[in-house]
Amino acid sequence: MFDEEKPRPKGEIVLGQDLYDFSVEELSERIAGLQVEIKRVERAREEKRKGLDAAAAIFGKS
Repeated sequence: MFDEEKPRPKGEIVLGQDLYDFSVEELSERIAGLQVEIKRVERAREEKRKGLDAAAAIFGKS
């Protein structure tokens, strides 16, 4: 079996990974997955910010 025939694991994204061997379709899928992850992280950040704001409203800012 040639290296280019080995299936690449799906779903795992490694930051800084060499992208040379990825196909255009794989790169598009990777971009879509990263966009979904960015939205998820932004939602989590917003929830944490709301929690901090609520705590500051109750206890006051230091």
